[in-house]
Amino acid sequence: MNNIKLLDCTLRDGGLGLDDIQQYGYSCSFTANQISTIYNNLLESNADLIECGSIEISDNDKTKFAIYKNIENISKGAIPLSKRRVALYRGPDTPIEDIPRWTKSLIKNIRVIIRYSELEKSMLFCRDLAAKGYNVFIQPMVTARYTDKEIKYMISMANEMKAFAIYFVDSYGYLTYNEIKKYFNLYNKYLKNTIYIGFHAHNNINMAFANAQFFIGLARKENRKAIIDSSCFGMGQGAGNLQTELISNYLNKEVGTKYKIDKILTVCDLLEPLYKLQIWGYSPMYLIPAQNRAAYKFSVALRKRYNYSYPDISECLKDIPDVLRHRYSKENLNALFKLRSE
Repeated sequence: MNNIKLLDCTLRDGGLGLDDIQQYGYSCSFTANQISTIYNNLLESNADLIECGSIEISDNDKTKFAIYKNIENISKGAIPLSKRRVALYRGPDTPIEDIPRWTKSLIKNIRVIIRYSELEKSMLFCRDLAAKGYNVFIQPMVTARYTDKEIKYMISMANEMKAFAIYFVDSYGYLTYNEIKKYFNLYNKYLKNTIYIGFHAHNNINMAFANAQFFIGLARKENRKAIIDSSCFGMGQGAGNLQTELISNYLNKEVGTKYKIDKILTVCDLLEPLYKLQIWGYSPMYLIPAQNRAAYKFSVALRKRYNYSYPDISECLKDIPDVLRHRYSKENLNALFKLRSE
């Protein structure tokens, strides 16, 4: 039996990437027709799960970035309802009382980004979503930031709420084989075998495909239910993600899945004009923060706002304190400048 599921996050991670780069003068986005075409081709490709976008509280209409204001909005529209659809909450900000109990008119699979600074609040939000009837996917971004004790707490909560999946996330694209094995073994040891282990890889050091193959090997050896995330053309924030066209072909050949590659390539065709803008994909700009295990947005700001050379970025980030390294903000960047001037 094949216990490996493929989750495509082109619309969600790609949409967040398009929204994020607006601050650097880009004005590209999805059209409604593109969103529909991407989704329908992924549906026809037999992708096991398709992430349609994210949910955040906002006064602005961000549907052109596949960002929606609530679960009701993301669940309706031109995209047909399917059991394979997934939506993402960008944190525990939406009051739980404002989220309806799940019904057949709503997306059932809900991923939640766990906020490190609000770990308990985030996990209680997940628990309450599960109690409302949703399949909850727990997503602790920058999993390397968490202690083993904190990870075991999340696993314990996942077991208690009967979550659908819990991930380890290589948000900044620097995890090694040894680290992937460490997290997999930790999850495999303490997580109920009915719950999927998910892996979300980013491509800062061009290791997403290799790391995904390694993760799949671990899961198959242990006969463990697992989810691997990817996006067409690797579209996503920063360096981007594992490419759906690569991993689907690998799974077809090595695991015997039946993903329709031509449908995935149709999505790649649609995305190529965006890819040519170089708004995601490998660059030394993303490599350098990964080498220093730091948030990639420090490097982006230093390069695009301050015109730093690559060696200057490397010098700036080489001794970045732990209190700053995992979270980019203007305040943290100014704090880094101040440390460098002292």
